[in-house]
Amino acid sequence: MEKKKVPFSESIIILIVLLVILGLSVIKFGLSPEVPVLFTVLLLTFWAKLRGFSWQDIQNGIKEGISVAIIPIFIFMLIGALIGICIKAGIIPSIMVLGFHLISGSFFVPSVFIVCSIIGVAIGSGFTTISTVGIALFGIGSSMGANPALVAGAIISGAVFGDKMSPLSDSTNLSAAVAESELFAHIKNMMWSTIPSFVVSLILFWILGNSGHMDPTKIEHTSRILQNNFSITWWAIVPIILMLICAWRKIPAIPTLFINIAVTVIMIFIQSPHESIQALDTLIMNGFVAKTSDASVNALLTRGGISSMMSTVALIISTLSLGGMLMKFNVMQSAMEPLVKHLKKPGRLITITILSGICINLFVGEQYLSVILPGRAFKPAFDKIKLSPLALSRVLEDGGSVINYLIPWGVAGSFAASALGVPVLQFLPFVFFSLLSPIFSILSGVTGIGLKWAKKEK
Repeated sequence: MEKKKVPFSESIIILIVLLVILGLSVIKFGLSPEVPVLFTVLLLTFWAKLRGFSWQDIQNGIKEGISVAIIPIFIFMLIGALIGICIKAGIIPSIMVLGFHLISGSFFVPSVFIVCSIIGVAIGSGFTTISTVGIALFGIGSSMGANPALVAGAIISGAVFGDKMSPLSDSTNLSAAVAESELFAHIKNMMWSTIPSFVVSLILFWILGNSGHMDPTKIEHTSRILQNNFSITWWAIVPIILMLICAWRKIPAIPTLFINIAVTVIMIFIQSPHESIQALDTLIMNGFVAKTSDASVNALLTRGGISSMMSTVALIISTLSLGGMLMKFNVMQSAMEPLVKHLKKPGRLITITILSGICINLFVGEQYLSVILPGRAFKPAFDKIKLSPLALSRVLEDGGSVINYLIPWGVAGSFAASALGVPVLQFLPFVFFSLLSPIFSILSGVTGIGLKWAKKEK
């Protein structure tokens, strides 16, 4: 297909209309994102036909958009299966009981942030951190009477920090590669925006975490219920250790998840030798159904299964279809090109690059594209004013990958909402790390503090 030129003004109008529809539908009217996204796909299809694009062009845009999510979708299915069997094997309940004994109620929320940050750095995957340790910590918080949205915000903030600062992270490696900067120099340079964001987030979690009341009797009751209904054992730590080993051995996510699923299934059969294959099949497909004497514990631990991820998969497919069409029809590119030509001051360039990453997250819903597209578009501008590739790679992280968790129809945001059972718009105000990272990055660009220049590199 010969690419048709879409005028800048027309591309801006299209993006504004789409954003208004999505924003009003999800935020004002409280609709599920799937239907509004499909409606915007319909509108974009009509526009494309009026613009002279063929049905084949439209289908190719949809296919190209979805293609980037094939691996994440498969990973989500495996994570859904893993969550259900981890609860059945007593892994998540055991971590909860251990947490009741180790974590102080007054420091619980900041502890969640710190623990998820450490695990995230070690594993290099925000998704895995949220779906394993994150779910257990969320359960502890619920038993303590903490605000679910605040706990979810602490979990996601820690997972994002770990994902961002880990040399094992796909998004971190991608940002360094797109900007053509050295990986460990990129991680070191990110500290100029990451450390202030981490410290301020920790302070906010400590302040807000102390504002609620933790009921010790409820904690003891929940702990007793878990010990009476699940196998609470130190063996529960084995899959977590195995996951860390796989991460440091740089084994990709899919085989890592398969290995952990296999080990967890073995643990189930050791605990229950007479467990039937049919029951295991139902567990993997539909998740675990808790049947304790406490309704709140049942609601907390009835989760997981491949089917639990299907609504997330549907949202991802529809969102990336929209994003693929916007890319195929050059709408996003046309909106970005004029900006590049007029950006000659570091502060403005960094601000616009970050805002572009945020906008791509809003319209495309995919964190990798929010790194790749601004990186390719603005790299010449960074080179022109002699900014280091390290400056660009840090900006791509601060405006791209960390923001995807805040988008209700984004891949990461919809996954976190599904895994923790808290809607994106509820936990969004408490994901302080993702909210603060672009702010401190812009401040660095405006003030020049921590800003790397190419001429200063050796």
